[in-house]
Amino acid sequence: MRFADIIGQDDVKRHLIGTVKENRISHAQMFLGREGFGSLPLAIAYAQYINCQHRTDSDSCGECPSCRQISQLAFPDLHFVFPVPTAGSEDKSVSDNFFEKWSEFIMQNPYGNYQQWLDFVGAGNSQGLIRVKESSEIIRKLSMKSFSAEYKIMIIWLAEKMNAETANKLLKLIEEPYPKTLFLLVAENAENILPTIISRTQLVRVPRIADSDIQAGLQQRAGISANAAEKIAGISEGDFGRALDYCGHAADLAQNLELFMKLMRTSYSFKAPEMVALAEELGALGREKQKAFLAYCERMVRENLIVNQHLDKMAHLTDDESGFASKFSRFIHPQNSMLIAETLDKAIYHISRNAGAKIVFMDTIITLARCLRMPNE
Repeated sequence: MRFADIIGQDDVKRHLIGTVKENRISHAQMFLGREGFGSLPLAIAYAQYINCQHRTDSDSCGECPSCRQISQLAFPDLHFVFPVPTAGSEDKSVSDNFFEKWSEFIMQNPYGNYQQWLDFVGAGNSQGLIRVKESSEIIRKLSMKSFSAEYKIMIIWLAEKMNAETANKLLKLIEEPYPKTLFLLVAENAENILPTIISRTQLVRVPRIADSDIQAGLQQRAGISANAAEKIAGISEGDFGRALDYCGHAADLAQNLELFMKLMRTSYSFKAPEMVALAEELGALGREKQKAFLAYCERMVRENLIVNQHLDKMAHLTDDESGFASKFSRFIHPQNSMLIAETLDKAIYHISRNAGAKIVFMDTIITLARCLRMPNE
């Protein structure tokens, strides 16, 4: 994967290229940003640039043996670790046993996310983790001599999925790696990573992608019109993976809008039977779908507040969302918007920690009922 293949992120690309040209490559770096911002593609492109035999001032050549192998995720001195579901035993629940599926997944969509990966591998209700057996495999692989490259590189995708035992076992190796060995950790949520791991890495912040870059990328890769690409870029929040999802899963977007409208109407009506029925309906969704829906609700609340303040041109809404906002936005105002956002954040927090979903949604509906009836003074 070359830097030219990555949507936007020109500042990050310049920084990474500069570390190679100036011979100041840090042995442990953490690419921190939402999955759809391009953290993993940037790490792979960086690894390819480092090991390219004919790199230019702006990119890897894409033609030398190492470039060709890395582009297929098949370079012997480039190793990958990623969260995997339970595979019957601890020994089998390691990345090597899932690598063929994972490389297929990443080749299809480098901007794919954690839940999409678990769905792709058919994990069901099993969570993907980086278990302690993986740390032994990492140490074993990196202790070997390199096959052909100057650097051995270990990319750990979603490093926050390492359990504490795994992270602690890798601390010394990350702090004092073998010669010519690089760790590139890719993470979305630094809060779930041991501070001792973070302190041993150089941070590479990967910001949201500019809307204009997403629009251009959608036109090129999804083959949609400029008008459609502009609308999707506006609601994707700088996340190219999410933008691609909107292109290919319009039904999911429509379902979230329908559920959002139902949530707000049911909360405002405050009729117990309907509230209980909705809590059960939302509680029956999978955990990741519940979190995605609540995140969608947060966006809709924010956009409706913008409409409420008569800043319609700044709102990023689809035609259907805009139609609902034209009537509903009067219920979202400065007096209640912060409390609603906090309520939704609280729900995401509890869902993420496996709280009873029906209870969480029932509490959310009751709190929203009070918020929506607050006067706009």
